[in-house]
Amino acid sequence: MSDPAMSHAFPSLSRRSVFRGAVALGAGAALGGLELPGAASAAVPVPTIASCATWGARPPADPLTEISTDANKILIHHTATPNVTDYSQAHAYALARSIQNFHMDDNHWSDTGQHLTVSRGGYVMEGRHFSLAHLTSGNGMVVGAHCPGQNNQAIGIENEGTYTSTTPTTAQWNKLVDLCAYICEQYELAPTKIYGHRDYVSTDCPGDAFYARLPQLRLDVAAKLNGTPPFSVVIDNGSAGFRASAAWDTSSFSAQRYGADYRFATPVGASDAAYFSATLPAAANYRLETWYPADAGYNAATPFVVFASGGNKTVTVNQQANGGGWRDLGTYAFGAGARDLVAVSRWTSGTQYVIADAVRVTRV
Repeated sequence: MSDPAMSHAFPSLSRRSVFRGAVALGAGAALGGLELPGAASAAVPVPTIASCATWGARPPADPLTEISTDANKILIHHTATPNVTDYSQAHAYALARSIQNFHMDDNHWSDTGQHLTVSRGGYVMEGRHFSLAHLTSGNGMVVGAHCPGQNNQAIGIENEGTYTSTTPTTAQWNKLVDLCAYICEQYELAPTKIYGHRDYVSTDCPGDAFYARLPQLRLDVAAKLNGTPPFSVVIDNGSAGFRASAAWDTSSFSAQRYGADYRFATPVGASDAAYFSATLPAAANYRLETWYPADAGYNAATPFVVFASGGNKTVTVNQQANGGGWRDLGTYAFGAGARDLVAVSRWTSGTQYVIADAVRVTRV
């Protein structure tokens, strides 16, 4: 079965002229390495992107769905293919053809699933047809097939290689930074809107080593845009920003834990929470995420109390499912300075353990 597709509906195109944020930018574009006529110069270099026609793509098997809604994030993937040392353009184009053949012939999709591909040699290629046209205009997108639930929201970038224990080549990394900065410019995205595939589905992608480098990717993209570097910090249960009473025991039982261990406690009808705190650089909106191991013996209604500027909010988390990754608790306004952000409460029903492992806070 092919990936979902509707009738062709190409939106009218208008030049995106301003990136709202710290930098005012003009929209530039390149198609197959050639600058489009009439495009204004941009504050970030326009990366050379080989179009589908340039690398020899097959036509789509079915009509592709194009929407007028702009992308709201970038998702980083790895191809899980060998870490080759052939860094040539010819290899990069062969890689693009191989990916398309696999996606169409084995997965039975209409076309390549991701929007863009970066080779280990630092070559960037359009993936799914029409991706480049929308990117260069900064308007709308073609619906991809790279992440369930995100295909009509996120620009998917495949990076050649397997990055479970090693990181991309310097050429690949630098080109990815350039590409992400350009995408952020065109769609008016903050660098904090760069995520890993595993943030949305249960997968190893883009590999442990690469995923650990995503905070640096956001910083490098922010520097490229000459804006304010994003703020993001992880508070683990062993860090200085965590505190809990002696009733909270420590365990390393589950392999889904963040770091070396996590805390657990039995429910009780009293105020005995585990607190996560951090020093925030400015009054702003911040996204909170939690990481916990999931188990049938853990609580299905664990209360996370968020100490937002507008008042406390309680988010109930089922810790019997969806463990081993970052899970969204919502976006809230916080003031600047050192403060408690969220607490895991023991005041809940049932007898299963409540878990306090790690929290991540990111300015948005």
